[in-house]
Amino acid sequence: MKKIQLDHPKSGSELVLETLRDLGVTTIFGYPGGAMLPLYDAVYSFEGIQHILARHEQGATHEAEGYAKSTGKVGVVIVTSGPGATNTITGIADAYLDSVPLLVFTGQVGRPVIGKDAFQEADTVGITAPITKYNYQIRDTADIPRIVREAYYLARTGRPGPVEIDLPKDVSTLEVSEINDPELHLLTSYHETEKAAEAQLQKILDALSLAKKPVIVAGGGVNYAGAGELLKQFTENYHIPVVSTLLGLGTLAIDHELQLGMGGMHGSYAANMALVEADFILNLASRFDDRVVSNPEKFAKDAVVAHIDIDPAELGKIVKTDIPVVSDVKVALEILLKLPKATTDYAEWTAHVLENKAKAPFNYVQSEKFIQPQAVIEEIGKLTQGDAIIVTDVGQHQMWTAQFYPFKNERQLITSGGMGTMGFGIPAAIGAKLANPDKEVIVFVGDGGFQMTNQELALLQSYQLPVKVVLINNHSLGMVRQWQEQFYDGHQSQSMFDLEPNFQLLAEAYDIQHVKLTDPKTFAEDLKVITEDKPMLIEVSISSKERVYPMIPAGLHNDEIMGVAFKDENGNFNPDAFTGASLKEDDA
Repeated sequence: MKKIQLDHPKSGSELVLETLRDLGVTTIFGYPGGAMLPLYDAVYSFEGIQHILARHEQGATHEAEGYAKSTGKVGVVIVTSGPGATNTITGIADAYLDSVPLLVFTGQVGRPVIGKDAFQEADTVGITAPITKYNYQIRDTADIPRIVREAYYLARTGRPGPVEIDLPKDVSTLEVSEINDPELHLLTSYHETEKAAEAQLQKILDALSLAKKPVIVAGGGVNYAGAGELLKQFTENYHIPVVSTLLGLGTLAIDHELQLGMGGMHGSYAANMALVEADFILNLASRFDDRVVSNPEKFAKDAVVAHIDIDPAELGKIVKTDIPVVSDVKVALEILLKLPKATTDYAEWTAHVLENKAKAPFNYVQSEKFIQPQAVIEEIGKLTQGDAIIVTDVGQHQMWTAQFYPFKNERQLITSGGMGTMGFGIPAAIGAKLANPDKEVIVFVGDGGFQMTNQELALLQSYQLPVKVVLINNHSLGMVRQWQEQFYDGHQSQSMFDLEPNFQLLAEAYDIQHVKLTDPKTFAEDLKVITEDKPMLIEVSISSKERVYPMIPAGLHNDEIMGVAFKDENGNFNPDAFTGASLKEDDA
């Protein structure tokens, strides 16, 4: 291998930081420890990269995810060996399922004692192999620039994902006078982007010309590819209704006429019925995961399915695909828009799905006793004009946010999709705010997820981050409780928090402005505090009986949907239409 002479000897730690800086990295998240002391000693006097000191390694990884999801840049994490490395596993797995570009450096014991159960040793390469796009253990200091460049490239190209680099302590300490050639020499089978042939995409237009009831499924890949404007052009060009996945929200504005909202388990009636009735489904960069397709055997049985995805492994994996296309979705849409327009007429179909949209929008039962979480999210949507970066933790509040916030921008919703990781919210919001200092960042979190990673609140004052934390407190693991009530004979087995800390005092301990909202008559006025430019905790007390509707029980088809309320001829909802969802004034 070609050798390159350095101007002066450099340690492995210096090479790591210099290579990251040369790649354009400006922010890293981490937590020091013994195996990473050489690298942190280099961080001490290194210029050009800001290090963010998390309060837990899982927090550091989610912070990097929030940074990456909101920008498309690679999030970089540095942690020590053993428990430091294993504490990142949840975040790495989360990034893997949601295709988030991360570069995670884990410390390792010195090479001579690897495999001898040394203090804080763990087989991090073996542990992370199933949940990373690729991983490395650097055995030669001269290889550091090459491996770091290669890992960074792999993380951000193709289908993005996490890449882990295991760094033995002696490798980071050793000084070298020359390095191995850092130029990329990847397998020829790996492509930075996939570009579909025009002939493949013409098949989609040919199928559209025969279709009477087409629908587009817009997935997270549209977000990641920055293809929202192209999606809008294609949708309007052919006047095709759009169903968004959770991670696809924002790629077509919620208030767009042809946007039917989120589909799947807690999706809208209009979106789910469109998926059931369609004779042609164009899936744009969605995995057809089980939250959208709960019963693959029944799904799209009478429809032609076209699927565009950059990862060939996703094509036909869940749903039988008639027209599979391996391509970057942005490139594919560019080509589709340049090809001669197919002759289509979907007026009758579009009128039908828009009628469904009008008669059964997301709704909730009004209460004079409790603040409704849906109303809180709607009000925050108005106060922020639908333009804030919205981060959620996982649970009922996540679904209410997906249903009721008026998303209109790409990369606007930062949430844990595939893994459904409680504790994601607060650190991800911190990462998103660091990456977008000029944008309003609001995080919705439940009292369960809040108690998993709230130590990261310390960063709000440390780094002067005016993140607004909206804590929806129902004194329970709400989604778990809802399932127990509906499908497990009402057994609330370990899903209720009988005793919780005083979250207001906790916010005070972190020197964060705080307020607790309990009055349904004044909450809208009280929420105006969210417009202040300072970090704060807004705790909202809601009923422990509140449920998320509509809902498709696991394993049922998209038309087997419960909890839908339809408008009557006067435009009013019948609250009894919510299956088991009505709140009584004596509910606790």
